[in-house]
Amino acid sequence: MSTKSHLLPLIPNVNDCLNILATIPEVQGIPRDRMKKLVRQFLAQIRKSIQADNDPGPLTLDEDGILPRLIQYVCDGHQYHFRKVVNATGVIIHTNLGRSLLPEATMESLFFAGSRYSNLEFDLATGKRGSRYSHIEDILCELTGAEAALVVNNNAAAVLIVLETLAKGKEAIVSRGQLVEIGGSFRIPDVMARSGATLVEVGATNRTHLADYQNALSQDTGVLLKVHCSNYRIIGFTSEVSNDALVALGHEFDIPVVEDLGSGSLIDLSRFGLEKEPTVQEAVSSGVDVVTFSGDKLLGGPQAGIIVGCKKYIEQIKKNPLNRALRIDKFTLSGLESILRYYLDEEKAIQQIPTLSMIAESTDQVQVRAEACVNNLKAKCKGLFQLDIVATTSRVGGGAMPEQGVESIAVAIQSESFSAGKLEKLLRGQPIPIIGRVEHERLLLDMRTVAEDEVVLIVDAMVAAIEKMKSVSGNI
Repeated sequence: MSTKSHLLPLIPNVNDCLNILATIPEVQGIPRDRMKKLVRQFLAQIRKSIQADNDPGPLTLDEDGILPRLIQYVCDGHQYHFRKVVNATGVIIHTNLGRSLLPEATMESLFFAGSRYSNLEFDLATGKRGSRYSHIEDILCELTGAEAALVVNNNAAAVLIVLETLAKGKEAIVSRGQLVEIGGSFRIPDVMARSGATLVEVGATNRTHLADYQNALSQDTGVLLKVHCSNYRIIGFTSEVSNDALVALGHEFDIPVVEDLGSGSLIDLSRFGLEKEPTVQEAVSSGVDVVTFSGDKLLGGPQAGIIVGCKKYIEQIKKNPLNRALRIDKFTLSGLESILRYYLDEEKAIQQIPTLSMIAESTDQVQVRAEACVNNLKAKCKGLFQLDIVATTSRVGGGAMPEQGVESIAVAIQSESFSAGKLEKLLRGQPIPIIGRVEHERLLLDMRTVAEDEVVLIVDAMVAAIEKMKSVSGNI
């Protein structure tokens, strides 16, 4: 009798597995149909392993057999797909890990928005239908100096609706060096094409002059577009046209000037050692007619595309039917208003908005968390790893300030028994995944992006990873 034919009949049946699982506290509450589906998948994997001549181990439904693996499989299969993770990468605005974190007070506003009725589109003064944008337009104008404002669901949408409104069927003139690609392989030329605007490239990749724009003007020109290259840099022999010069040209021929700031910031972050970046206020005060920027990057709020500028152009954009498809929901509206109110006091914004506080935090403060993490790991992991506190560099992220880093402190973990890549994978596979980065055969956990209450999660995940490695190899 072959190994396959001998082992296949020993695989437990679905009902026996379900009966055992009914006594296991960890899986209580999982709907029976979901449990049955997961059990069948698990048993199918065992069957496939046997047919591939792999040793499945004991097939009994007990602690020495397949039961622990079955329980883990069912639990893993039923857990939420969208989950909390610990960001130990050092990238503050991590586009793959949820971008900007929100303050506690903002989260409270989101709870209120979802659990109670609100005046979303109800004018309390008149008792009639109101506009959802009225809740944040005034504060956006107050903070930026703009005449009017509108918010859509992300910054790509903001650029799209602005161009579709002001330049559909017309030409949009833009410097060749500003035709950037943003996240998810979306490119400015593609967004422009979708808007119905005709792209007119001027200048060279590294140098564009005012005369380039002047020579490209025609009766079909709809807008002069400036795109802030926040996600890359051209250095060396470069030149670009200032806002003042471009605005003067646009106003001379009654052509609106549009600037996409990308990440966008309401605070000059050069005070924290970063390179000077244009703020939204500076773009507005330069005379640019329409400015677009993100709400969920340097601003530190929920995902949104914010449009501010001259009232006559913003009013046209508001009336665009596309606005209905791109409008924000009540959660974005509530969260954004909460974030914007922090900016009424700049110092309070820096202290309370996580994105800004992580940028502003001193390395001494980061060092405290690193030391706490190392001390706890040494106590729990019993010398199984080489643990060091090392200087490193965090990144702002979100496409902002690509050449610049923020000095930081990381916990470096090494082992002679297994690779840093293996440990990274094990931590990533924990119930609360720990996401670090591997450098020079060490796993680095950058503590700038780790909250104080997340240190214990890292320690717990390390302990669990060790136990998993022991169960697989028998020792470490």
